Amino acid sequence: MARDPAKLKVAIVHDWLVGGGAERVVQELHQMFPDAPIYTSYATKEWQERLDGKVVTGFLQHGPFPRLRKYVGLLRIWWFTHLDFTGYDLVISSSGNGEAKSIRVPKGVTHVCYCHAPTHYYWRHYKQYLAHPGFGVFDPLARLGLRLLVGPLRRWDLKASKRPDVMLANSTHTQAEIKEFYGRDSIVVYPPIDLDRFAVKRPIAKRKGYITVGRQTPYKKTDIIVAACTKLGVPLTVIGGGPENDKLRRIAGPTITFPDHYVPDSEVPKHMQDAKAFLFAAYEDFGVTPVEALAAGTPVIAYKAGGALDYVVEGKTGHFYTEQTVEALCAAMQESDKLHFDHRAIAVHAQSFSPSAFQGKLTQIIKEIV
Repeated sequence: MARDPAKLKVAIVHDWLVGGGAERVVQELHQMFPDAPIYTSYATKEWQERLDGKVVTGFLQHGPFPRLRKYVGLLRIWWFTHLDFTGYDLVISSSGNGEAKSIRVPKGVTHVCYCHAPTHYYWRHYKQYLAHPGFGVFDPLARLGLRLLVGPLRRWDLKASKRPDVMLANSTHTQAEIKEFYGRDSIVVYPPIDLDRFAVKRPIAKRKGYITVGRQTPYKKTDIIVAACTKLGVPLTVIGGGPENDKLRRIAGPTITFPDHYVPDSEVPKHMQDAKAFLFAAYEDFGVTPVEALAAGTPVIAYKAGGALDYVVEGKTGHFYTEQTVEALCAAMQESDKLHFDHRAIAVHAQSFSPSAFQGKLTQIIKEIV
C-alpha cells in the first residue's frame, strides 16, 4: 500500500543556495515538507531565511570557502558523499551543475533526484565552458584544469548519476540528455513557476515593444536580441545585469532601453504585461522567464531548442526561429507580427507550470515509489 508522503521522514539536498530557478524548486519542496532539513554546500543569508532556518551546511559555508566556491568541486564531492541519512524514509536531491545527486543513502531509504541538467561543463556545454570558463583572470588556469580533469570527472559524474533510485527531469530536453549522457530513464516534472505574480489584473490598452529579462552572460545570447531590435529599429526593454552589460549597451541603438536602476521583482510583471512579445535566444534546459512571460499573456519568440519546446506552441503561445543569429531573429519578429495571439489563452496555457501542478505530480510519484 502506498504511504502518505506527508507522514514520511524526508530530507532535501541541493547543490548550493544562491538564487535562481533551481532554488525555486527547493523552496517548493520546503512548502511540501516544511519539517525536512535542507542540506547544501553553501547558502546565502537570504536563502537561509527564506527556508525558515531549515538549511544545514558544513565547513564549506565558513572561512575562505564561500569566496572560492567555484574552485572547490572536489571538496563538495567529499562533503555530499559523507552526509548521513540514517533514519529517513525519503531523500530528495535537487541537482544540476553540482554534486547533490552523488549522496549515498542507507538500504531502505528512497533517493529521488530532481535533475535540472546533466552537469553542463562535463557534457553538452563542455566546449562553451572552455571558451568562456567564467573565472575572470583565472580563465587560462580553469581551461587547463578542465581539459586535464574532464575525463575522470565525467566518469565520476556518470557513477554518481546511478545512485538515485528515481530520476526526475525538468523538461523533455533534460529527459533526453539524462538518457544520452547517463543512460537512465526519467520522469518529466515541470518546475514550479510563480504564475500568480505575473497574472494580468489590470486593463492593458495596447501592448507595445519587446522585452527580454535575465542574467546577461554569453550563453544567454542577449547580444543577438539587442542587435536584432537595433537593426529593425523597434523598442526593446532589457532587464537584468551581468558581465555582458557593458557590451550590450555599446551595441544598442536608440530604441533599446536599459533601466538605469535595479528593477525589483515587484516591477518585472508590469514590464512583461505591457510588451507585445518576450524575446528569448538562449539554449536552456528549461527557462523560467519565458514561462513567466506566458503567465502575463505575452507570447514568446524563442530559439527552437531546449526547454522552450515544452512551452512554446507555434502560433498559439509564441513563434520559433531555428538559428541563433540576428537575421533569424529579425525574420521571426517580422513573421510574428502577422500572427494573432490570444493573450488570455496564453496565460491559461502557462498553468501547466504552476506550483500546484508540480506538487500534484511529485506527490503522485512519491506515493508510487515509496
